Amino acid sequence: MGVSLIDGLFVFMLAGFIGFEVIKRISPLLHTPLMSITNALDAIAVIGAIVLVGRHESRLSFILGMLAIIAATSNIVGGFLITDRMLKMFKSSRPTKS
Repeated sequence: MGVSLIDGLFVFMLAGFIGFEVIKRISPLLHTPLMSITNALDAIAVIGAIVLVGRHESRLSFILGMLAIIAATSNIVGGFLITDRMLKMFKSSRPTKS
């Protein structure tokens, strides 16, 4: 378990650094579509974490899976709230003529 845990942490660390560098260089105009894409990716992370928790391989995998479910779910909810707020900024506040 020690080698696979270290390999997994190494992949996680590399993904974090690469993700940070990619996101840092994106234009602010693309943040709303990017938020929608990341919400979809977080949904995939929730499904993967649920599968991990359901296996009951070890206590550590159960705890990490539960933390992943909580983190990804809060990220999805926050992403939808921010996207909705940003989209409301583009709506006209003037009443439409009927």
